[in-house]
Amino acid sequence: MNYSVPCIYGKTGNGKISVAVPGSKSITARAFLLAALAQGESVLYGAQFSDDCAVFLNCLKNLGIGCRIDGDAVKIVGCGGVLNKKYAEIDVGSAGTAARFLPAFLAFQDGEYKITCSNQMKSRPVAPLIQTLKSLGARFTFTENENSFPFIIKGTKSPSDRVEVDVTQSSQFLSAMLISAVCARKPFKIKPVGAHGRGYVDMTLDMMRSFGVNAETFDGGYSVYGNYCAKKYDIEPDVSAACYFYAMNKILGTDISVRGLMRHSMQGDAKFIKLLENFNGGEIDMSGFSDQTLTLAAIAPYLEKPTKICGVAHIRRQECDRIRAICENLAAMGVRCDEFCDGVTIYPSAPRPAKINTFGDHRVAMSFALTGLRSEGIVIENAQVCSKTFAGYFEVLDELCKKIVKTR
Repeated sequence: MNYSVPCIYGKTGNGKISVAVPGSKSITARAFLLAALAQGESVLYGAQFSDDCAVFLNCLKNLGIGCRIDGDAVKIVGCGGVLNKKYAEIDVGSAGTAARFLPAFLAFQDGEYKITCSNQMKSRPVAPLIQTLKSLGARFTFTENENSFPFIIKGTKSPSDRVEVDVTQSSQFLSAMLISAVCARKPFKIKPVGAHGRGYVDMTLDMMRSFGVNAETFDGGYSVYGNYCAKKYDIEPDVSAACYFYAMNKILGTDISVRGLMRHSMQGDAKFIKLLENFNGGEIDMSGFSDQTLTLAAIAPYLEKPTKICGVAHIRRQECDRIRAICENLAAMGVRCDEFCDGVTIYPSAPRPAKINTFGDHRVAMSFALTGLRSEGIVIENAQVCSKTFAGYFEVLDELCKKIVKTR
């Protein structure tokens, strides 16, 4: 499906409009695993029902965890940290969070589990996590390439009581170990090495506390012990999804808000919404909210000064090489940009008509739709890839554009 973006610049009114977005993918995925590790039935309200979250839930079902959707809630009967199934096969598809969190959980189980994935996932980084799980005592059989998906993991009955985890490529490696550390059944110490934004780690710790487990800090590391308790849990709206609409306000002068968005959200991308209030170009380190690199890049041509984004080398290894995707699509629109190893500089420009190559990446599709709202002739190719996190994004965008123009 190709999507022709409606150019509505200069046609909008000043009316206040609110929009609904799905629940947070990051919080949903963490809540799924925390509920699966708890004792008893948890009820999760406001969960995201995207492709990635459906994959995560299906993996839990295949591992023997009781999961069902009941209206707008997800009910999960936890295993108390111990799986009854000793053999299972799961497919993590292209769901990055499931692909990092579930191997860590399975490394603590007394069983053997086969993990398959999409072709895209085979090239995404997981080697640092595998090295940590090997040091824990887990054993791996790689069915294609060494230290990559797909593989068979054999968990350990007697895990070590401390590990190091390299977070340089992804903070999810640390979050994965933190959540599942309780499965060791003893005080467990985790020492992160390398540098990476810790916003999502803070989210993980907050949610662990909500489910009854705390992680104490020591010498830059964490000590985890305890048990998760089943509970009723409300999932915040997805701030990453909300950011697209606040970026619209920046370039169109509109007054759009996202319903239910918490002023003090624990989601790291809330920093981007704050940034938009006064940012009109300049240098910005986005390592702490890197999912919004594409969003900022898409609106940067309309800012007053050149925008230099840095600190995001790791986004080259996400659903696609996102820095390369930024540069190729901006170039197609005639926008001047300079690419470097951990970011890009984008210069004020007047984008020309172009087809946007999404590279199979949901954030490329959703972000560059913003550019087209202010410039004629922008077409998003394979727009359906947004279903990974926000299946109805373009329908919501169409309805919103109609309302904005009508309020004139």
